Amino acid sequence: MGSLKDTLTTDMRAALKARDEVTTSTLRMALAAVGNAEVAGDTKRELSDEEVLAVLTKEAKKRREAAVAFAGAGRAEQAAKETAEGDVLARYLPKQLADEELAELVAGALAAGGFSGMAQMGPAMKAAQAAVAGRAEGGRVAAEVRRQLAG
Repeated sequence: MGSLKDTLTTDMRAALKARDEVTTSTLRMALAAVGNAEVAGDTKRELSDEEVLAVLTKEAKKRREAAVAFAGAGRAEQAAKETAEGDVLARYLPKQLADEELAELVAGALAAGGFSGMAQMGPAMKAAQAAVAGRAEGGRVAAEVRRQLAG
């Protein structure tokens, strides 16, 4: 299997042939975001799978936030479109951790680093994010780190 970017391109072409408009437009948008990330900076470069995953995670988060905003504004049709796009992107993201798994990983990272007290929130977050490795949203990780440091 090739890179994640190759997988996205292949899946987009398959969706195009199948006339799956939501998947096609969502993967086009994702590939455009990856392309923008590749040319950001001084020179164009190929992104690693981890960097492509980071771009996809960011795009999925945008879709979730937009869906909530549209739903709150009474625009159910637009919220459903954003949710559908988020679902397409979720296929390419790692499975999210359950709350118990997240608590265990954070506890392990805090114990390994010897972190205690809210004053060490920054370094503790960095260690926790490394342990979680993109399998939970930053907000969930921050809430768990805060809870464990305060407790």
